Amino acid sequence: MAEHYLGLESHALGRAVLALGAGLAAALAHPPFGILPGLLGFALLLRLGDQAAPGRPLASAFFRGWLAGLGYFALSVWWVTEAFLVDAAAHGWMAPFALVLLAGGLALFWGAGLWLYRLIRPQGPARVLVFAGALALAEFIRGHIFTGFPWNLPGEAWRAGGAPSQAAALVGAYGLTWITLALAASPAALPGLPRRQAMAVGGLAVAVLAGLYGGGAWRLATAPTPRKAAPMVRIVQADVDQKEKWRPENLDLIFEDYIRLSRQPAPRRPDVVIWPEGALPAVIDDLLAPGQPYPIALAEAFAPGQVLMLGANRVGLGEDGALDYFNTLVAFRRLETPGLEVAGIYDKHRLVPFGEYLPLGEIMTGLGLRSLVNMPADFTAGPPPQPLALPGLPPVQPLICYEALFPRFTGQGAARGGIRAEWILNISNDAWFGATSGPWQHLNLASYRAIEEGLPMVRSTPTGVSGVIDARGRLQAGAWMSQGRRGVIDAPLPPPDGPTLFSRLGNLPFAIMLLVSAATAGAFWLRQRRYRPEA
Repeated sequence: MAEHYLGLESHALGRAVLALGAGLAAALAHPPFGILPGLLGFALLLRLGDQAAPGRPLASAFFRGWLAGLGYFALSVWWVTEAFLVDAAAHGWMAPFALVLLAGGLALFWGAGLWLYRLIRPQGPARVLVFAGALALAEFIRGHIFTGFPWNLPGEAWRAGGAPSQAAALVGAYGLTWITLALAASPAALPGLPRRQAMAVGGLAVAVLAGLYGGGAWRLATAPTPRKAAPMVRIVQADVDQKEKWRPENLDLIFEDYIRLSRQPAPRRPDVVIWPEGALPAVIDDLLAPGQPYPIALAEAFAPGQVLMLGANRVGLGEDGALDYFNTLVAFRRLETPGLEVAGIYDKHRLVPFGEYLPLGEIMTGLGLRSLVNMPADFTAGPPPQPLALPGLPPVQPLICYEALFPRFTGQGAARGGIRAEWILNISNDAWFGATSGPWQHLNLASYRAIEEGLPMVRSTPTGVSGVIDARGRLQAGAWMSQGRRGVIDAPLPPPDGPTLFSRLGNLPFAIMLLVSAATAGAFWLRQRRYRPEA
């Protein structure tokens, strides 16, 4: 590593530029870029933490960590501005504020992580473990505080379905984040070490990297055997632009298009047909009301025994007598006699702040802010998730939209329901994000849930990326559809794997990693107290 990074290290402005660049480089490791050497930005961030300004080292470390986070999250979540431009007249003015506040707010966690690292002031090559623990802890808090927003965890920079990503089956996304941070930061520990020690540190890093690739390759080669009588799944991607969707005159056209695609001939009749989140621009209760033509058309589109699972908006009566609105997955089953029965309902539990509801609603409304839902009021959260048991299908765990970002959702649902799901269904309306990097990143993050739980996933979006993902997190060949395409995906449901270590232990392996970091930090602290008692 160059001693002064072209002279930038010696100037406050230069160090700020380096911090911002470190975060940008790390963000480039994520899809759709996939530039894995960008992870070396964490090595630069560790070095910047080591060289915090004399006289105010903690404040300096916090600011550099915040700047790195600002670059990382600005590049990771810039697509959020697209959602505010769908109805530019009503929400467009909020787009730049949303990006600045979101990226700047998330960056506070990185600032806190580097502040904690500098507070400990570790020395020697083992300090990479302290750095990994401090930043991974900050990322864990980011994924849980308030409603949590674990978008683009560093450990999820590896392409889902690739060899390194398979470690998530053992330690989860947070454990893989700790490993990734320690591995990526290790080059910063090499300068100044004796040759033998430097070779030992470098060799250990290479061994860990080889273990990620070798162990992952072995797991990929031992995937579960496909079932002979696997259910046939059809995913309908109608490519409906979000800007056109909620125009009242388009309801019938959109409905007819979904029906037409659902009835498209196939060599084998699908057992289940899936429409994405919020497929139709109407409340499902209104569509199915007596006298409406839609229930008859739906029933005629499917054969007896077929199941239709679609994302919809639903109305319910709250305990206070007011109407509650839900972002819902509804499963219909075609009866032997003409008609449909409701076979299952899942109401989204983890809602998107500002997108589906306003935190501190009255205060935010007074400031002129509005949520993005096309409903008279904000959505209401449903009960905690648990698997749905549907006629003729294996138990399924629904995840609506960004619920697929959260590790343990499926495992916790199994504990509540008393049965383990055999597949995950993620319906999402990624049309909000247009042709940006957002849908590709969402696909990658969702696929990690398949790896962690050892379960296949079916992913349905209105504009892409939709597809069938196996229990190793791999998109199945010929069973996915990119952005901006219209059609159907017909594929057999991949088999589930047995419970993974992560599904059994949860974040216990990650907690052990944090304990290793804490023990290392404690050893440094004791050493400092022994040799510098005045400190």
